[in-house]
Amino acid sequence: MQKTILIVDDDMHIGDLLEEALGLEGYRVLRAWSGTEAVLLLEKSRPDLILLDLMLPGMSGEELLKKIEGIPVIIMSARSETEHKVKLLSEGASDYIAKPFAVSEVLARVGAILRLAALAAPESGQHELRVGELCLDAELMLAKKEDKEVALTRTEAAILNILMQNDGRPVGRNTILDRISESTPDCTERSLKQHVSNIRKKLETLDGRDHIEAVYGIGFRFLS
Repeated sequence: MQKTILIVDDDMHIGDLLEEALGLEGYRVLRAWSGTEAVLLLEKSRPDLILLDLMLPGMSGEELLKKIEGIPVIIMSARSETEHKVKLLSEGASDYIAKPFAVSEVLARVGAILRLAALAAPESGQHELRVGELCLDAELMLAKKEDKEVALTRTEAAILNILMQNDGRPVGRNTILDRISESTPDCTERSLKQHVSNIRKKLETLDGRDHIEAVYGIGFRFLS
């Protein structure tokens, strides 16, 4: 399932930069330019993670943090005093990134926090993912269509699971590697292309179609 990130920052340049980078990694992005706007948005939507600036017009980031429950929050702030960081982390923030920051660091921290959240979530007991006419059983490592099925390796099943969850949307290579790093550490940037090629060939035996498209400069996209 595609993860949603809420960016709460009144700096349009930073917000646009993060929105573009997160979008390229396959995330859905919501924006709020003030604490009050974020509160109104959170009444209607529940993102998977919030990137929160502290210096906001009206309601400050510190005030907004106290109103957020059950959603991981990464603080983004130019303040770097240790006492200030400790205070916010003790008040519920999941992480703290000092400005100016590298976008690659933000993406890495977002991925890490979401992985921890997924590990803490209760098991749903649902191992099958169906997109269009194709079905993936991640536990049994099988891809199916009607009465046909093909066996996958653990790495192939993990990669296909991410791509199918983002049907029609490009997923970055680094995002794929980051999300499967714990369960399939044998997959590297060099071997990823070969794993995807193997998946394409196996899925093609089910219905004669190529279900995975390479997106230049980004990664791969699943096409149902």
